[in-house]
Amino acid sequence: VLLIGDPWLATSYGFALSVVATGSLLLLARPIARGLSRWLPLPLAAALSVPLAAQLACGPVLVLLAPEVPLYGVVANLLAGPAAPIVTIVGLAACLAAPIPVLADGLAAIAWIPSAWIAATAQTFAAMPGGQLAWVPGLGGALLLALLGAAAGVMIARAGRDGVVDRHLRAAAATLLAVAAGVSTGTSALSGVVAGPLTVPRDWAIAACEVGQGDGLVLRSGGAVAVVDMGPDPEPLAACLSRLGIDRVDLLVLSHFDIDHVGGPAALRDRVTTVLPGPLGGPEDEWALDGLGAAQRVQATVGMTGVLGESRWTVLWPRAESRAFEPGNDSSVVIEIEGPDLPRTILLGDLGTSAQAAMLGTARIAGPYQVVKVAHHGSADQLAALYEEVDASVGLITVGADNDYGHPRDEILNTLTALGTVVGRTDREGLILVSPTPDGVSVWRERPP
Repeated sequence: VLLIGDPWLATSYGFALSVVATGSLLLLARPIARGLSRWLPLPLAAALSVPLAAQLACGPVLVLLAPEVPLYGVVANLLAGPAAPIVTIVGLAACLAAPIPVLADGLAAIAWIPSAWIAATAQTFAAMPGGQLAWVPGLGGALLLALLGAAAGVMIARAGRDGVVDRHLRAAAATLLAVAAGVSTGTSALSGVVAGPLTVPRDWAIAACEVGQGDGLVLRSGGAVAVVDMGPDPEPLAACLSRLGIDRVDLLVLSHFDIDHVGGPAALRDRVTTVLPGPLGGPEDEWALDGLGAAQRVQATVGMTGVLGESRWTVLWPRAESRAFEPGNDSSVVIEIEGPDLPRTILLGDLGTSAQAAMLGTARIAGPYQVVKVAHHGSADQLAALYEEVDASVGLITVGADNDYGHPRDEILNTLTALGTVVGRTDREGLILVSPTPDGVSVWRERPP
């Protein structure tokens, strides 16, 4: 009836989820409760059958929205479920009472209490460790999850039946679920904190993470770790740190507050000891710092120095309270760092030609360096004279694949090639690691150039 009245509901995920959930309760909850009652008391089996049936049926639709499976979904829905009918009935009453504002407001206030319980339950379980299992995206992932859901339903609903067909169905379903569990466990182990470091060289000192069109670098010396910028989103940075086996960050440098450099504070929340931010453009930039949780803040200014493990770092730019360059690209924090286990490195943020010339004029840049982080993702706005002075063995370009800016541009690539600098770019090569060697440095790439 609803689709006849509004055919466009057929394209609504919310409508599809409501239909699928209702159908699962009508068709699956009773046989699932009957199957669960073989191992659980009947009241508990009946209570679990409702959210379990809903999750088995709704999972494939949810995967189309986001390629992940909520591992605690059944328990969360079991706790939130009793509040749902109260919200529905009282909320509907509030809508119908709209002509009487006092009554409508009162009913809405009553409906808020169970609504808040549902929201708090969802947020609590979503924030728990391992709450989401990454899944195959798109229609293929939805069909795969539907197949596994059907197998789980068969295992539960047909439990205890001795017919030949039932035994064969349970055997096939058990085999399918066992294979899926093995693949999922193996994939999680290979991408987790424990096994992640085993897939990369162990002696790396500098890591250029593949975070898309943005910056995300990791430096390591004497057991201490620094991260320089957080990329545009938290997920790629979190995955990179997990693969490198990094769980604590001693120093976080935020070169400037463009979103492609500060978009991932959630990946580092409550994991950072000290933050070294560049100039803030205004109060709107505070969100990136606030998102890190408890961390000491020290404003970066030219000449500032510090220690990272066995290495020493120095801030080469920007000038304090400079009026020539407003907060942003040309006021990026430029760091020089060197140690016995970390190659001499300079990180150029997003500086453009004017700021590069001004910094070069301070005479603080004294090459050669072994590694340079190329400015502004390899844009054309570069000063060749700066790179001639830097004279780096390796140039790292942190850039997103198929970006709209045409980065890295031929101009800077030609400049680096003419200087004999070996280029590593994250858009084509993925994670890039630089390790010190007796003769200089070595470069490891996730994908061959």
